[in-house]
Amino acid sequence: MGSHVIDLVMLQNNFSTAEMRAVWNDETRITKQLAVEAALAQAEGELGLIPQDAAKKIAKVAKETTFDIAAIAEQVAVLKHSLMPTINALQAAAGDEGEFVHYGATTQDIVDTGTVLQLKDAYNIVLRDTQVVFEKLAKLAKHYQNVPMVGRTHGMQALPITFGYKLAIWVDEFGRHLERLHEIKERVFTGNINGAVGSYASFGPKGSEVERQTLAILDLNSPTIGWQSSRDRFSEYASVIGLISATLGKIGNEFYNLMRTEINEIEEPFSKGKIGSSTMPHKRNPAAFEGLASLTPPVLKSVALIHESMHVEHERDAMSWRQEWVALPEMNAYVSAQLAILANVLDGLQVKEVVMARNLEKQHGLLLSEKVMFEVGQKLGKQTAHHLVYECAMTSFEEERPFIDTLFEQAAIADAYTRAEVEQWLDPTQYTGLCADKVDEVLAVWQTKGFLKEG
Repeated sequence: MGSHVIDLVMLQNNFSTAEMRAVWNDETRITKQLAVEAALAQAEGELGLIPQDAAKKIAKVAKETTFDIAAIAEQVAVLKHSLMPTINALQAAAGDEGEFVHYGATTQDIVDTGTVLQLKDAYNIVLRDTQVVFEKLAKLAKHYQNVPMVGRTHGMQALPITFGYKLAIWVDEFGRHLERLHEIKERVFTGNINGAVGSYASFGPKGSEVERQTLAILDLNSPTIGWQSSRDRFSEYASVIGLISATLGKIGNEFYNLMRTEINEIEEPFSKGKIGSSTMPHKRNPAAFEGLASLTPPVLKSVALIHESMHVEHERDAMSWRQEWVALPEMNAYVSAQLAILANVLDGLQVKEVVMARNLEKQHGLLLSEKVMFEVGQKLGKQTAHHLVYECAMTSFEEERPFIDTLFEQAAIADAYTRAEVEQWLDPTQYTGLCADKVDEVLAVWQTKGFLKEG
């Protein structure tokens, strides 16, 4: 039975995806470590460090044998060593040739490189799903390019924007995340096969070639120098995951607020039978939005833990990598859930254009005070107009009267403009600036860069 939310059967799909959980489970962990042992044996056999027959047998056994994970786990508890029981099991399975298992390598060579292989699988899932969300947001941004809504600052109504413009900001942000993911690939997916203190001493003069050839078999890059005491690659990966998660959480929180009863401009997908409350039958809660937003804090805590793991004593210690064992699976699990949640939400997002239009009129014209100020300022000067329009706006707000009525109580306005002119200024659909143009500009940029298909 599980005890962590990632493992609890009733909760795990709220905090992760089955696909990502499989990347970090016991079976995958040991499979990746055995893959490293197999590649090491193959490389050493080809380079003459161990007999070819032994190399072939070790590689074959490592790839084809089903090992008893429970039995290995029992030995981990006895030996107080995370890898030695696996080495022992591989040696036993290889028979006499097993004498050459793990030849010249140290535990961290195998564990670090195995972790990188797991991380590469996790990365491919994150990259794929980030691209999916990016494309869905781009499609919606174009669809709602010209749909006006209230833009808010400090939680209050500010100026009109379009819903497509709001989405395009996130499209641009996700585009940068995709760039980051592609940029870190060469640096992060680098293995480490260089012995106890990274000096290659146990491999002799062919040490660098053993490493290069082993990692080539695993489709990983070779380091310039061992990185057992340099954990920046994992920290760089974690930083990008943190940025992606932060954007996802922000979107979840924004949608959560736009779904509030008093705003009611959007709603997450609703399915028949979905229950919002155990006691209030009327509730249609933003469960998906809350889930999306709630996972960012634990991701960021995991990112911080990974950054702490960069502190390493001397040439190596077990303190840093233990932190990585905790944080890497968690952050990938949580962000996988976030990406899945948002992709699902975007497929069925209900956008209430009628309510958006109604909210634009909620303050009886005050939303366009800036427009009025600049129009009046053409005759009176901007600062004089600001003072005049401010007084009218405060009166309208406090007395809950139409803004246009308070404006026409000012002789400077009533004598200079017709009511029809001012009513035109107060049309929110005519004061969205370059919102619609910016949607096209954002999409064009990412199409040019090759991240987004045209059309």
